Amino acid sequence: MKILITGCAGFIGINFTKYWLAEHRGDEVVGVDCLTYAANLDELSRVRENPAFVFYKADISGAQSVNSIFEREKPDTVLNFAAESHVDRSIASAEIFIRSNVLGTQCLLDACLRYGVRRFHQISTDEVYGDLPLDSAEQFTEDSPLKPSSPYSASKAAADLLVLSYFRTHGLFVTVSRSSNNYGPYQHTEKLIPHTVDAIRRGEDVSIYGNGQNIRDWLYVHDHVTAVEAILQNGRAGEIYNVGGGEELTNLEVVGYIMSAYENCKSKIKFVEDRKGHDRKYSLDTSKIRKQLGWKPQNSFREQIKSVVLAQLLR
Repeated sequence: MKILITGCAGFIGINFTKYWLAEHRGDEVVGVDCLTYAANLDELSRVRENPAFVFYKADISGAQSVNSIFEREKPDTVLNFAAESHVDRSIASAEIFIRSNVLGTQCLLDACLRYGVRRFHQISTDEVYGDLPLDSAEQFTEDSPLKPSSPYSASKAAADLLVLSYFRTHGLFVTVSRSSNNYGPYQHTEKLIPHTVDAIRRGEDVSIYGNGQNIRDWLYVHDHVTAVEAILQNGRAGEIYNVGGGEELTNLEVVGYIMSAYENCKSKIKFVEDRKGHDRKYSLDTSKIRKQLGWKPQNSFREQIKSVVLAQLLR
């Protein structure tokens, strides 16, 4: 098939693009990215050497550019990885998040209808559910109400609802995946793990919001990639799938693992003023994707974090 991947130069997008080209050699891949500060230009240049891959620099919120690409390439499957994703930036200014995450998704959906795309998959986040008390044993299911806390998560929740509306109204084959915190190769240094590694490498203290007790579920990016693959192959139209690693750790624990993986670490932890509206805990029930599609994570945080730290050090 011909698959169009938006956000192909971003963290998860570049990992997925490289995986798909390696594992699905009969397919053609069309990559689209507007190449913001978070794009990985080095890895993208390597991917562009593959004859099965063609790249367009474009903003998905521009209908004219999107339509031009769809008309020329005629993809039959679209994966939307493109998104502004950093919560702190959304708190400082929400406009670009609405434009990219909501309007951009709408432009893609309209192009899918206009050019007869067979199916559309939306990459979303567990942050759309809001948060849980730190001592809660509850987990978010795909039927949990949406209670986003930040402009970022609100924009992703809006995009999810828009995607699902195109299934109900237009009959477009859509699926949505909501993943927990990803980590792994090519992640931008604004995120917790590479940010921590970067600070240690420079001999600086590591800043942690509040008291560091906020809990996140951690998912190795390669496991996320295979989950999306499973959804593309066997997912049901109009369905949402939670994707998580099943490893819940406090931010303090994550930083501790990184420090222990770094030989001769001289940095110290510095607690700073908490983020506005900081979510306390995320916890995902992933039984649906496990039972329906037979997917489960294969990588352990404790086993992978050392290789992730090493890769970050060698960049």
